[in-house]
Formats: sequence, C-alpha cells, structure tokens
Amino acid sequence: MPDLTKAPLRLALAACISLSAGCATPMPRKDDPYENFNRKMYAFNDFADRVAIRPVAVGYRKVTNNTTRRLVSNFFANVESPITIVNDLLQGNGKYAFTATSRLVVNTTVGVLGLFDPASEMGIDVHDTDFGVTLAKWGFPEGPYLVLPLVGSTSGRDIAAFPVDTFVLDPLHWYSRSHDMKLHAEYLPTVAYLVTLRSSAIDAESLLEGVYDPYVFYRDAYRQRRLYRIYDGNPPMEAIQSLQGVDDVDVEKLLKEQEKAEQKIEQPKAEPQKH
Repeated sequence: MPDLTKAPLRLALAACISLSAGCATPMPRKDDPYENFNRKMYAFNDFADRVAIRPVAVGYRKVTNNTTRRLVSNFFANVESPITIVNDLLQGNGKYAFTATSRLVVNTTVGVLGLFDPASEMGIDVHDTDFGVTLAKWGFPEGPYLVLPLVGSTSGRDIAAFPVDTFVLDPLHWYSRSHDMKLHAEYLPTVAYLVTLRSSAIDAESLLEGVYDPYVFYRDAYRQRRLYRIYDGNPPMEAIQSLQGVDDVDVEKLLKEQEKAEQKIEQPKAEPQKH
C-alpha cells in the first residue's frame, strides 16, 4: 500500500520534472500497449464522424429546437434506465436501484412516458451505471485501452460487458429483436438514440480547441470518467495515481538527473588562459 500522504507530492514532482526544460523525460507510459492500432482506429472514427455521423447530428439540431431535443433526450434516458437498475442490483447497491426505479416510475407516468423529468424536480437524483462498472466492482481488471471502429474508446473489461448491456438489458434492442419491419425500420429507435447522443456532444467540441493530441485527450478523458463512475465519484488516491502512471516513473532517479542537469547549467565556464 503506497503512502497516501506522499502521493500528491510524488505527482507534483513527476509533473514538474517531466515539464521542466532541460530535464530528464519520464519513462514512457505502459498502459496503452495497442497505441499504434488505437491511433489508426481513432483516425478512422474521426473520418467517419466528419463525413457521415456529425453531419446527421448537425442536421438534427437544425430541424429541432432546444426544447424538442431535451424532451427526446429525456425519453431515451428513461427508456435506457433498466440497464442502470439491473446493474445497481448486481452491484449490491439497493439504494441506487430504488432511486433509479423511482425515477423510471415517476417519469413514465407523471412525466408522460419519460418526455418530462418530474423526478428531478422531486429531488430524485439521476444516476447511471453499466455492466462494465459491475465487473470492476466484482474485481475484474480493466484490461488494455482500446479504440474500436464506430464504437470509440473502450477497454478489455468494457468490451466483455458490452453484450450484456446491449443485447440483454437494453430495451431498444428488445424492441428491434421482437419486430421485423420493411427496410429494417425496427432499428430506427436505436439510430435516433445514437443521433441524440452525438447531437448532445456537439456542445462539448470546443474542449478540443488547442488540444495538441486529441487521441491522448480522448483516452485520458475516457479512463478518468470510467474511474470516477466505478468509485461513485470518489476514487482513492492509489487508483488516481495508477491511472496517471506515476508508478511507471522513477521519481528518485529523475530528481538525481535533474540535479545533475542544474549543476551543468550553473557551472561557470573556465576563463581563457592569458598569454
């Protein structure tokens, strides 16, 4: 168990050393073993988003207003709530399961099939989870970070959880599986849900402005979001430390190399000999 009282200091030292000019560079991160593959998939997804997915989301925003988009978003959030309820039960979180069930009942009835959100006005807070979080709470390791075509950021553990959330617990899949329509129209609700999600992400695109490496930004944001969801917003210091890769950095070695570099800089140049 690491000394948590010294962990913030180690984090600060590692950050300062890695960013200081003329200092030693920390050892490379070892938590992205498939980075070469991941970057290719990221480039493919970015291309697909620019030429097809984002234009559809932009078109959706043009033909709807904020109120309509909020009602549609509320509806799909309500439809997807069984995923949260079942996983809360699997995680042993009876309180959260009761809260999520209460929201489903209130919003489905008083909220007119989930179009409105009276549950929030009643103080019933929103909460969501998934089978990937369930596996984490059961002790399954995260596995490698991965970027999949048209799926995006994920991990070995979340890939294993994907079939459960999608094919077993998702009401939208229940609907498409139990209907057989012309031109596969049974998948339209799922497509509409995905368009809604992409549309809501447009408001956050400004966060990428000035980002030197978007791939790293998305990778770290994904892993941080998953970490905080697993620990209900309060991860322990050792989990944060592991996520930030501090264990991969030999801080003592870097400090010694930093000291040597400073000595070379401060050492006065030898005076030229007089003839």
